[in-house]
Amino acid sequence: MPFIATAAWSIPRTVARRFPEAGTGLERYAAVFDGVEVNSTFYRHHQVKTFERWAASVPEHFRFAVKIPREITHTERLRGIDGLFDAFLNEIRSLKDKLGPLLCQLPPSLEFDATMADEAFAAMRYNHAGMIVVEPRHNSWASEPAESLLQRHAIERVLADPAPVWPETSFDKPPKYVRLHGSPKIYYSSYSKAGIERFGKRLADDSWCIFDNTASGAAIENALTMRDQLI
Repeated sequence: MPFIATAAWSIPRTVARRFPEAGTGLERYAAVFDGVEVNSTFYRHHQVKTFERWAASVPEHFRFAVKIPREITHTERLRGIDGLFDAFLNEIRSLKDKLGPLLCQLPPSLEFDATMADEAFAAMRYNHAGMIVVEPRHNSWASEPAESLLQRHAIERVLADPAPVWPETSFDKPPKYVRLHGSPKIYYSSYSKAGIERFGKRLADDSWCIFDNTASGAAIENALTMRDQLI
């Protein structure tokens, strides 16, 4: 079964009946879903004990996909990130076996630069052997040199919708990580049952599919629909 999840774990009233009444928001969410994407790490640092508390409140099979801080991706723009990345790994260390993929979302202005990308991903791989996925926003990443470099460092491409770089048709194998932001209105639009089914059919057992259309509350509704379709 793929990891069907949302960005964060807010449960809207419209689907509250599908979750237990008791427990924290995360505990209620984790009673239904097997994973979640933590976006707050992109904006701010968390204490180690916060991740320890999260890990302790979910089942053993649950996994956290964690977004790499914008200090690394947007401020430093992937240059000279060794220390920052090591500090990030130290912050999330208490997730232990419950750590899932690391999401590297890049700014729209960040063009592909082979030297920069090679050094950045080598720094990430030096201390982290787990799954790392990248979601660039500049179309220069849609090139053979970029994709070859990602393969060399075992960095997975994100299938995003809308797709600023890699269209859905460019994935000839099941994608490891899918991010559905909402279309046509990003972060708001809900997906139809047919659209959810289309993306669901692309997933492998070890794939992740994240619904990021959270602004309207559609994310969990859509995720529940996909989960029901795949069970």
